[in-house]
Amino acid sequence: MNLSIALSNLSNGKIMIAIFALVCITLVAIVVGFLMTDKKKKE
Repeated sequence: MNLSIALSNLSNGKIMIAIFALVCITLVAIVVGFLMTDKKKKE
């Protein structure tokens, strides 16, 4: 993927940023959930 091409088209750039943000939030949620369950199991 070439970021300069994606960002040159504003609508396409916004969609890419939105998808990237959703993926990041999802990954953080999974990691936090995993850590929470892992802590409960250790106790």
